Amino acid sequence: MAQILTTRLQSIFQAGQAWFQKSSNASIFATAYLLITGLLVYFNPLSLPAFLLFMASAYLIYAFPMSSRTKAILGVVMALVLIPIIGARNIFYLEVIFQIALFAALALGLNIVVGFAGMLNMGYVAFYAVGAYLWAIFGSQQLFLLHSIPGTAPPTDKFFLPADTFYLFLFGGMILAALVGILLGLPVLRVRGDYLAIVTLGFGEVIRVLANNLDKPINLTNGPQGITPIQRPTLPGPLLAALNTVLTPVVGHPVSQGDFYNLFFYALSLLVAILVIVVVIRLDDSKVGRAWAAIREDELAASAMGIPIVRYKLLAFAVGASFAGVMGVIFAASRTFVSPESFNFMQSIGVLSMVILGGLGSIPGVILGAALVTILNLQVLQELSLWLNSLRQSDAVIPLINFAWKNLSGQLDPAKYQRMLFGLILIVMMIYRQEGLIPAQRRKRQKAEAPAAEGENGASGEASPRAEVEHGAA
Repeated sequence: MAQILTTRLQSIFQAGQAWFQKSSNASIFATAYLLITGLLVYFNPLSLPAFLLFMASAYLIYAFPMSSRTKAILGVVMALVLIPIIGARNIFYLEVIFQIALFAALALGLNIVVGFAGMLNMGYVAFYAVGAYLWAIFGSQQLFLLHSIPGTAPPTDKFFLPADTFYLFLFGGMILAALVGILLGLPVLRVRGDYLAIVTLGFGEVIRVLANNLDKPINLTNGPQGITPIQRPTLPGPLLAALNTVLTPVVGHPVSQGDFYNLFFYALSLLVAILVIVVVIRLDDSKVGRAWAAIREDELAASAMGIPIVRYKLLAFAVGASFAGVMGVIFAASRTFVSPESFNFMQSIGVLSMVILGGLGSIPGVILGAALVTILNLQVLQELSLWLNSLRQSDAVIPLINFAWKNLSGQLDPAKYQRMLFGLILIVMMIYRQEGLIPAQRRKRQKAEAPAAEGENGASGEASPRAEVEHGAA
C-alpha cells in the first residue's frame, strides 16, 4: 500500500513538473500567484503570512521557465504597482522592501570582494559609514557647529547646502568610498586569508571609533550623539498632488508627505540596486571578472599568467566600496539621523551572512540572501517576539502541561537571539550546502567538471594538467 502511494505521488510530482516546464503554463501560474497574493496583502495589510507569500512571488518570477519579456512585465507590475499600493496600506512593508533593496546593493558590493576576488572583508560597513557621514555633515547644520560644544543647538536654522544637492552627493559618496577602498587596499595587498580579515576588521572599527570621537577639538561628527536633522531632497508639490489623487481612492485614505518620502526612498533604492545588478553582471562576464576569479582560485597561478594582481585587487576594493558609499548617502537621508552605532561590527557580519547564505559569487543568490536575512530580522523574529509577549501577558495555558505562558522568562525573546540564529543557519549551510542557496554559474560548472577531471586521471585522484590550466584561466 505504501509503495503504491509513493508511486502515485511520484507520478503526480513528475506530471506537475512537466506542466511547469511549459513557458505558457508557468507564466499563467506566476501571474495568478502574484495577483492573488497581492490581493491577500491588500485586504489583510497586517497579515505577515500574506506578506511573505507575496514576497515569494519575486523568487517565482526569477525561477520559473518564462520568457525574459514575461519576467520583465511581472517584475515591473510587482515593483511599480503592487508594492507601492501595499506600502501605502501598511507603510512598514515598504520599509522592509526598502531595506531589502539597500542591503542587496551592499551585499552585491561585498560579493565583489569576497565572492569574485576571494578576499575576506570583515569591515565592509566602514564604506557604508563614509557615504552616510559625507551627506550627514554637508546636508545638515553640522558645519555650523565645528567650534561649538557637542550637543548644543545650532546657531541658525539654515542648512549648509541646499537639499537637492543630495543627488550630487550620491556620486560624491560613491567616489569618496571608492578612494577609501583603494586606501584600505594598498596596505593589505600582501596579507591573505585570516590576516586580511583581521586587518579589514580593524579598519572598520577605526572608522567607527573616529566617528565616535571626532567631536573635539573640532566638532565634525558630533560624537556618540550623532548628527540630526539631515536634509531630504525636496519633492515637487504638483507631483505629490497627482500621486495623492491616484493613491487615495486605492488605499482608502490620503497619503501623508512622510509616506511619500518612504515611496521616494523605496523607488530610489530600487533604481540604485538595479543599476548595481547591471554593473555586477557586466563585470562578472568581462575580462575583469575572469581575472578576479583567477585570483580567487589561485593567486600565484594568476600572477604567473600575467594578471596584474595589485591592480585588480584594488579595483575590487574600489568597486565594492563605491556601492556601499551610494547606499550610505541614501540611508542618511532616509533616516535624517546617523550615529556611530549604526555602523558597528555586527552590521558587517550581517552583510557577510547574506553573501554566504545566498552563495559566494552568485548575483541572484546574494539578492535572495539579503531578502531572507532582512525579512527574518525585521518581520519574522519581531512578530514572533510580539506574539510571545502577548501570550506572556495573557492567562493562556498550554494543554496537557498546565503551564502558563506568563511563567516564561523575558529573556526568551527571539529578537535577542537573531545573531545566534544566523550563526546556526551559516553552520548548516557550511555543512550541507557550501555553495549557497543559489550557486554561482561558474561554481556549478566547476563542480560538474570535477568528476570528469578525476576520471581522466584514474584512481590517483590528481588533476590533469589541462584541467589545472583551464581552472587557473577561468
